[in-house]
Amino acid sequence: QVQLVESGGGLVQPGGSLRLSCAASGIIFSIYHMGWYRQAPGKQRELVAVITSGLTTNYADSVKGRFTISRDNAKNTLYLQMNSLKPEDTALYYCNRGVGDRWRWGQGTQVTVSS
Repeated sequence: QVQLVESGGGLVQPGGSLRLSCAASGIIFSIYHMGWYRQAPGKQRELVAVITSGLTTNYADSVKGRFTISRDNAKNTLYLQMNSLKPEDTALYYCNRGVGDRWRWGQGTQVTVSS
């Protein structure tokens, strides 16, 4: 079955950077549009970035110009480079399909932006 394992989160000061990774197994990774999601305490999970199988990217307005989504199909891995982090970026970050029925969610990786 599909397994998604997110990593790379941590505590960072405002203005700092982090790079998240998502290792996927049990799927033909390259054929799927993939996305990064986040969920802050008390809020619904939201989609923040998508990368298609053809490498087209799209971002939520809140992260546009600061976050970059990428993928390495040879490694079945999805990435999210996060720069100029803000306290409002604090959330649990997940990867999953960018469109269509989502697979079982992984454990996520916590990103905390605080001074």
